[in-house]
Amino acid sequence: MPTSHDLSIVIDDLVKSAFTQDEPGVAVIVTQAGEVIYRKGYGMANLELGVQIQPDMVFRLGSITKQFTAVAILILLEQGKLALDDSITKFLPDYPTHDHLITIEHLLTHTSGIKSYTTIPEWWSLQTKDFTVSELIDFFKYQPMQFAPGKQWIYNNSGYILLGAIIEKISGLTYGEFIQQHIFDVLGMKHSYYDVAQRIIPQRVCGYQTGANGYLNANYLSMTQPYAAGSLAANVDDLAIWDAALYKNKLVPQKTLQQAFTTYKLIDGSLTNYGYGWFISDYEGHRLVEHSGSINGFSTHAIRVPDDQIFVAVLSNSESKGSVIQQLIVKIVALTIGKPYQEPQAVQVNSEILATYTGVYQLNEALEIIITCQQNTLFCQGKSSTPQELIAISPIEFIFKSNSFSKLQFIKNTEGTVAGVELHIRLKPPEVAKKTAKPLPESSSTKEKTSTGL
Repeated sequence: MPTSHDLSIVIDDLVKSAFTQDEPGVAVIVTQAGEVIYRKGYGMANLELGVQIQPDMVFRLGSITKQFTAVAILILLEQGKLALDDSITKFLPDYPTHDHLITIEHLLTHTSGIKSYTTIPEWWSLQTKDFTVSELIDFFKYQPMQFAPGKQWIYNNSGYILLGAIIEKISGLTYGEFIQQHIFDVLGMKHSYYDVAQRIIPQRVCGYQTGANGYLNANYLSMTQPYAAGSLAANVDDLAIWDAALYKNKLVPQKTLQQAFTTYKLIDGSLTNYGYGWFISDYEGHRLVEHSGSINGFSTHAIRVPDDQIFVAVLSNSESKGSVIQQLIVKIVALTIGKPYQEPQAVQVNSEILATYTGVYQLNEALEIIITCQQNTLFCQGKSSTPQELIAISPIEFIFKSNSFSKLQFIKNTEGTVAGVELHIRLKPPEVAKKTAKPLPESSSTKEKTSTGL
């Protein structure tokens, strides 16, 4: 295991390789067994004023918020005010469940079948609108169910909106008040907030997005909309306090908390790689408990390694840095546990084999994956995204050049012809897209829209 000093130097080199000082940047903290190994801000907190990021500055957390919502539910569980198998209609009696039993646990684990409001096309034009909680629920409550509860896992912001409403119904407090009183105040998290744009928050950094000619101020988003799914803000120091508290019984007993860190099983017994508000993953035999966040102007990620008592948080004020953040944080974790990440070795694949992989693959009703080949190199893209270069690591396996933690594996039938492709996107369960007979779109190699990821 490298010394703390050596680790700090290597981590600093990693951060500097991912960001430059004159662009939106990051605040990073790395702790082990309560000792701060690395803590630094890098890049610009405000491009217009020329203010640099300091590690005590406050960032929007995005979906890291979900773990706080999940623990708030567990606090109410310990108070005897709810059960995880309670129907949501016990607390929200007018919610249409379409004759299904939708439980609180289904909401926590993204297995409810309720449609996520952020996938409804009409939502994109409403991001500046202030919603009440009931108005936000009304926006998605009449959407058809995507599947029967417990049968599938699909990431779902609507479920966490409903959890916030349940917290308010039971406690008589607003969601923000409950989190402040029962978590932030209890733990001494003095630089954590329910974010409201109009509120004066000391040390809050500005958020940015990329445009055709460089960085732009991020589009305005009413923070009434992410609500219990994504409206919290904090600095890395408070997130380290939060992590340390999760090893103790300050909020809920360990036995109860461990449920949040256990991957949920679907009805058919398959694992979702998600607990309550945390993804559950693995690196070289070390269990990782983590979550990312993406919200207008910000990309975030936090990982805890419980068996090694390691915690890493990376908060960025650039919404375009999500992929960079996810790669950076795993590499930092890998260094800290003494098993540095090794990039997969590229191999050469015969051009005739590559040609058999080109085509249109159907992932689901709404999403197609297009595989093209140019100059003996495969590219992958969604219907409205730019082509992403693939690098072969075996004759049937390809990683993304921009993110080696995600890969595609082509599937062949008994006759040896290509039948589909299996997507292994980090933190998501594997998904299979079947090859279709559809012709390649003429413009598939010339799209210029922003990549939405897969």
